Amino acid sequence: MTAPRSYDAMGILFRFHAFPGETMGKFCLVEAVVPPGLGAPPNHHAGETEAFYVLGGEIAFTLAGETQRVQAGGFVSVPNGAVHSFQAIGSEPARLLIINAPGHMHEAFFTRTGRPVADTTTAPQPLDGPPDVARILSVAADVGMVIVPPADAAH
Repeated sequence: MTAPRSYDAMGILFRFHAFPGETMGKFCLVEAVVPPGLGAPPNHHAGETEAFYVLGGEIAFTLAGETQRVQAGGFVSVPNGAVHSFQAIGSEPARLLIINAPGHMHEAFFTRTGRPVADTTTAPQPLDGPPDVARILSVAADVGMVIVPPADAAH
């Protein structure tokens, strides 16, 4: 039996194009569909680098306290351990390719905080309320990710 490849997590659709187990443990490749206003809160993680390539829409990326708007064709690289966040801006969902290396942390985080959906799914389900912050923080801590409280996000 193969693992599901698509997950709806925190209002974002994540589709795994490559799991770390398929790349000799070197990286994870995920496509994300991010509705306007949604994204990732400020976070950091040791031992796992991350990069984003914007396929469509527009994303506001914050990296080490500096925010930049990135449109289709733009690339952002997040060094190991750097505090970063992103949010889809504009009126249309953004589409991203996300590379995590080696990727085990992000595979665990996305699959454990999300629910499997059919691979034919093209958009996430709208949120039916606030996310389960306690569960998200617990999974993040368990996999080695630190979600930064808003007052500390610039540090």
